Amino acid sequence: MTPGAYESGLDRCKANYLPLTPLGFLDRAALVHPDRIAVVHGELQRTWRETRERCYRLASALCEKGLGAGDTVSILSPNTPAMLEAHFGVPLSGAVLNAVNYRLDAQGVAFILRHGECKLLLVDREFAALADAALALLEHRPMVIDINDHLAPLCANVGDIDYETFIRSGSPDFEGVWPDDEWQPIALNYTSGTTGDPKGVVASHRGTYLMSLLQMTNWPLTRAPRYLWTLPMFHANGWCFTWAITAAAGTHVCLRKVCAETVFDAIDNQGIDHFCAAPIVMAMIANAEDRPALKTPVRVLTAGSPPPASVLNAVVSRGFDVDHVYGITEVSGTPISCVWQDGWDELTPEEQGAKRVRQGARAAAFESLMVADTDTMQPIAKEGQTTGELLLRGNTVMMGYLKNDSATRKAFEGGWFHTGDVAVVHPDGYVQITDRCKDVIISGGENISSVEIEEALHCHPAVLYAAVVAQPDDKWGEVPCAFVELKTGVEPPTEAEIMMFCQARLARFKCPRRVVFTELPKTATGKIQKFLLREQAGSRDAIVRLASNG
Repeated sequence: MTPGAYESGLDRCKANYLPLTPLGFLDRAALVHPDRIAVVHGELQRTWRETRERCYRLASALCEKGLGAGDTVSILSPNTPAMLEAHFGVPLSGAVLNAVNYRLDAQGVAFILRHGECKLLLVDREFAALADAALALLEHRPMVIDINDHLAPLCANVGDIDYETFIRSGSPDFEGVWPDDEWQPIALNYTSGTTGDPKGVVASHRGTYLMSLLQMTNWPLTRAPRYLWTLPMFHANGWCFTWAITAAAGTHVCLRKVCAETVFDAIDNQGIDHFCAAPIVMAMIANAEDRPALKTPVRVLTAGSPPPASVLNAVVSRGFDVDHVYGITEVSGTPISCVWQDGWDELTPEEQGAKRVRQGARAAAFESLMVADTDTMQPIAKEGQTTGELLLRGNTVMMGYLKNDSATRKAFEGGWFHTGDVAVVHPDGYVQITDRCKDVIISGGENISSVEIEEALHCHPAVLYAAVVAQPDDKWGEVPCAFVELKTGVEPPTEAEIMMFCQARLARFKCPRRVVFTELPKTATGKIQKFLLREQAGSRDAIVRLASNG
């Protein structure tokens, strides 16, 4: 059979096909804007020319130590220049970057270092004691490098060499080890542990490249954006903004400690125009009553646990331009967003809040999503009532879970990535998360959304954070139990007052039967660790999990 006109002479070659990778963004930024400020960290400022040189020196030094393809290089650090440099320098050596959650305990850090087969560990000196305790639990100690960040508290070092000394040993003329296949891994990220069972998510050069461009187009960046690092870079590589802001040749403004004061100070003093915020940061901003409204709008991307409408509205009223998105570590960022529609500005604040809490629709650069019955894989009705599981399919989805074939197969059943999030689809096609699968409370045969109850609790003027889980009940099987963290400096309400507050806003069967006032356990990204609250409430899920663990 004679080949068709398009079936010959149109092959891939070096001229028309190169593996996709976000690493090239660094070279372009340094070429086009060599003298533009790339990184700000307190009084420290570095240009893109300087930043590029440091990244290549790091890559060269790693290679000289024998690190390369298939090796894991871990880093335990807050949002600092060294953390940003690792996002380029480590993969430019051919190795895989593993940014570790520094809010874990020693056992949690040791698990990640062991499971990820860490060959070299970079440690900010603030977390030297944590690293030392974790390393003591390992059978094989990796090489350790101390990051003596100038804004870190003075602590004893635990490493074999200082970071600055280490990168000076590398060559600025190093060409880098570039992937010969875009399906090669670039990063290893562990899930946040809200279920108590972290898994190693492997991200590819291809997926992170595409997610970086998705972030730039779905949340269009201004020319030379000044981006504040409130989102931990260890969380899904900062939703790929480590690479996206570099692609835009913007300025990375580092922040070691995130609180309302440091955020507002950075806005005032550094001209911040963009940042990403987990729900905990949004709540900080909403409750910063001593700060006036912004003179110039600042764009905020928020994701995580579904934020209450009351918090979103409060942040918007302070002059922030908020985009609500949905993301998960397994897709390298936030491929779903509540794109603001024409005409919504004319709605009442309450109506706008109801729209703003929706996660929304897929980005143009993400291929597909579906909310479906998990068993039949059939899409649910678009009427905002019927619930199903949010399923994703696209080119930014992870390669899989490291050394966990069964979990990978389960996550990809039916040709979709199963998020484990329960959602409805509104008539306009926008999705809205109503719960995690394991957080749905089944009381007397009725499904109760914990998110709906939490939304009501957050309307109480004394409530800072709220989380609702199931607790056993002899009559109904299980009933809602509310855990509430109160604002400081307010008159604390009683349990009965909170219950009455909910009864005025919810059907009676949805109201919590118990209210516990406590500081809520959270991950570093602001997600509330409900598995710990379920254990405290004695839920059936916690009992099953504890039994299976031992």
